[in-house]
Amino acid sequence: MNIKLAFIGYGTVAQGFTEIIMEKEKMLREKYDLHFKVVAISDFIKGSVYDEEGLNMREILSLIKHGKSLEKYPSGIKGMDGLETIQKTHSDTIVEVTYTDIKTGEPALTHIKTALEAGKNVISTNKGPAVKQTSELLEIAKKNKVFYGFEGTVLSGTPALNLVKYTLAGINITGFKGILNGTTNYILTRMEEGMAYTDALKKAQELGYAEADPSGDVDGLDALGKVVILTNVVLGKKLDWSDVEAQGITHISLDDVRKARENNKRWKLIGKAKIQKDGSVAASVSPEQLPLSDPLAGVNEAINALTFMTDELGSVTIVGPGAGKRETGFALLIDLINMTNHKYSFS
Repeated sequence: MNIKLAFIGYGTVAQGFTEIIMEKEKMLREKYDLHFKVVAISDFIKGSVYDEEGLNMREILSLIKHGKSLEKYPSGIKGMDGLETIQKTHSDTIVEVTYTDIKTGEPALTHIKTALEAGKNVISTNKGPAVKQTSELLEIAKKNKVFYGFEGTVLSGTPALNLVKYTLAGINITGFKGILNGTTNYILTRMEEGMAYTDALKKAQELGYAEADPSGDVDGLDALGKVVILTNVVLGKKLDWSDVEAQGITHISLDDVRKARENNKRWKLIGKAKIQKDGSVAASVSPEQLPLSDPLAGVNEAINALTFMTDELGSVTIVGPGAGKRETGFALLIDLINMTNHKYSFS
């Protein structure tokens, strides 16, 4: 299968994905008959470039590494914004990796809709659109016989959504609970070692786990978005971000952590949802004291974990990295490979 990729956004994740597919090009060709070339890139800050014959990605990465604009690439058409790149280039697969706005889904939501309606596949790690309009986007993909993949929106490269779709096919999943944010898990791990919340947060920022404005993580909004996606896709229930109450970890003190430890428990920020007897869904994000016997209690550092409640296997827990340049880039590779074998993504 020959694929022409166009990147909308070219930040850390896009660069990680580029490195992976360049390194694995021979394997992808021989094992999956997957032949690709990148024909276009459009980034709000870094500029844009389009060459129908394909871009030299080593040269592209070199430009980015040295802080130069894509406009410095020696050939190709320059100056197209994201929508123009989607609409006017001869690409067939859009890699949407722009800034995430969970509340509005924009600008990624418009990018993805435009691409799907134009008959182009989309792979994306952008949570905003998946939170806002998962069902609608999947329906547009199905109607236009194209693929919408968003594995990386939940646990980065740890395959939560594809695990359910393929490996757990045939099982009835009634609920889930998980550590869906690595930053807060890192902070709570440091606090258990005796570090104050403010110092643990500062350390998380120094390591790149937390942003300068950490509210999306510590207030539970990032985990909230993932709860919404999992509920819509895995449980098949319609849920909006405003339907879920989110409480973060900012009020947890060292004394709280100490008391939990004395009772053989451990604080974790837990995102969860469960189908009720009447068919409704109870969903929340909040700190919980888990007994040490709970598999999630043993997951420390900037690691994510997710437990599915099933009818045949009982509780099934998956543990893995929930962030990172290469880790999230790998999620795009998962979707790219699945795109060549399956239609319409998770519909």
